[in-house]
Amino acid sequence: MTTPDGGPDAAFRPTHVVPRDGLPAWEAPGADRPAASLDAFLPVRLLSRQGDWGEVLCSNGWSAWVDGRLLVAVPQPPPTAGRPVGGAEDPEPLLAATADALARYRRAAGGPAEGFRAAVGGLRAGVVLDGESVWVYDAAAGRWMFGEGGRLSAYAVDAGPGAPPAPEPPPGGGDAAPRADVREEPHPPTRVVDPPGPGGR
Repeated sequence: MTTPDGGPDAAFRPTHVVPRDGLPAWEAPGADRPAASLDAFLPVRLLSRQGDWGEVLCSNGWSAWVDGRLLVAVPQPPPTAGRPVGGAEDPEPLLAATADALARYRRAAGGPAEGFRAAVGGLRAGVVLDGESVWVYDAAAGRWMFGEGGRLSAYAVDAGPGAPPAPEPPPGGGDAAPRADVREEPHPPTRVVDPPGPGGR
């Protein structure tokens, strides 16, 4: 990848950082293989989402698509009174969903054997407690979250990013571009270039 003309953005404000193991980066969602890799702890700004995919912009103007589930959110100012903490970082919803799944499994296990498989079909849950540390499985996003007595952050995913959502037709019919959950100002797209050969050629 290379930077577009214009150089770094002096007003760049990151929303996330790349996790400690780095992230593969694609030119477009669903591309066959990554075009590059983003360094660990690199600050990025999340521009848009398409399912598991997240489009990020780096401070030097590079843009790429990554597995958005693994981005680590940059701490923001505390929420104002009456404003809830973001659902993906607050452990309570995931812990409640895990408790509900366990209760459902226990009810099914205590019932007739012939109905057990149907009662637990599609059920997925997981939690590991180790003192103040907790790992909780987020079934909706297909990832494990980790926390230590507070908010959660992405720890690992159970599979690579899925296919981006199919385009949604406009109300009057016809073709439409894929809908993004979040979108900011337009920017030059990432360009993939061949690495220089020996001697810089």
